[in-house]
Amino acid sequence: MRVRLVPMEEGKPIEVVKDLSLVGRREDCDVLLEHKSVSKLHCVIVKTDGLLLLRDLGSTNGTRVNGQRIRRAALLPNDQLHVASLRFRVQFSSEEDAAQPTDLTQQMDVAEVAKLLKQARASEDDSDSDIEVPGPPIQANQLPDVYPDNPPAK
Repeated sequence: MRVRLVPMEEGKPIEVVKDLSLVGRREDCDVLLEHKSVSKLHCVIVKTDGLLLLRDLGSTNGTRVNGQRIRRAALLPNDQLHVASLRFRVQFSSEEDAAQPTDLTQQMDVAEVAKLLKQARASEDDSDSDIEVPGPPIQANQLPDVYPDNPPAK
């Protein structure tokens, strides 16, 4: 699994190469973010079994996923990750996707398109639209552990 953190403002995308990557301002971090709002040891990103997990390491300015401050979370494609004041979009791809060219546009002439549309309409008329195929069951995700925006008064 190939993972990239794409900056939402400016800068180059950051490849998350290792299975366990330390993110912070310190020079020996795997993902070095040189910004004063980032803690020296800010968070850790772990790639395991097709999942991307993140854990905040008690950073001063916090880590947010999709606007919610977290201690730990599972990252999904296109999630917004805020490491202190730096904002990234999480991008996943397989190793095969990286080796293939990105432009997959196919040239078609008008006759080919008309033929394909005719076939699609014919197959819609022949198909049995009353049959419904069930999808996989939806399960609630236990992650992330979040900080409440307004903690209850004691």
